[in-house]
Amino acid sequence: MTDTLLTNVRSWLDAHANDAGLAQTPIPGLTTIRSATPGGLDYAISRPLVCLILQGRKQVTMGTQTFALCPGDTLLITADVPTVSQITQASPDAPYMSLVLDLDPSVIADLTLEMQTAPEPDTNAVLVAPTDAEVADTALRLMRLLKRPAAVPMLHQNLIRELHYWLLTSPHSTGIRQLGLPESHTRRIANAIAILRTEYNHPLPVDRLAAAAGMSPSSFYQHFKTVTSLSPRQFQKQLRLIEARRMIMYQRMTVSSVAFAVGYESASQFTREYRRMFGMPPATDRDSTKHPKDTAA
Repeated sequence: MTDTLLTNVRSWLDAHANDAGLAQTPIPGLTTIRSATPGGLDYAISRPLVCLILQGRKQVTMGTQTFALCPGDTLLITADVPTVSQITQASPDAPYMSLVLDLDPSVIADLTLEMQTAPEPDTNAVLVAPTDAEVADTALRLMRLLKRPAAVPMLHQNLIRELHYWLLTSPHSTGIRQLGLPESHTRRIANAIAILRTEYNHPLPVDRLAAAAGMSPSSFYQHFKTVTSLSPRQFQKQLRLIEARRMIMYQRMTVSSVAFAVGYESASQFTREYRRMFGMPPATDRDSTKHPKDTAA
């Protein structure tokens, strides 16, 4: 099944991939990715998604945890979290290829209600497990549907719903169910993460974030670290630095301008923390690095 899915994804990429190796599909949130060479480190704020690794190998780090992915693995990200990823095995003859679908919390909520799912313990925002056979089968039917463009608007929503259902019954079920439960710790932490994402360049007291999550500060801190593997302060720092790197690479702003734009009061402190995260000072990074590819997973 995985080989057949790989063949269909490869065919779509051959016809539609852009220079970065991305090929969007007419199905909202469904993307195919290819890389013919191992890549550098890619720093991003990952949205909730599921990624099926079809060929090649990849490494993903969130906070202090690192996950190695190989063909037949499924990567699940259930919160907007900073990640560092790197394609570690790829070649022109056997390029890295993956199929990525944005998770839809509204679909998960509907299914969770119908399945009468009970609350479950917190889980890490990044999970890796072997791809479930039903998940691969539904993904294959989605790719085959692309060959019938007139049928896509009529049929893709049912297949997307089915894929979410199988994910909810797969080894990833605990993490995904949290997205569908309005009062789950994951969803409540997501309220705080939304504030962090939009106001990352401002001081954000833990009390305010805890109130957004409907938790006491101590409970919030514990659940936040369980879900993201980072403290709120570490999370905000990574957001600031990732956004700073985007500004430096794409907007070509000066180092001091970027430092103040993302919330630092000291350009020297910004430079130290930037170097600690990315391995070189911001000016050197800007001058020596090509624009990073905008990849989903």
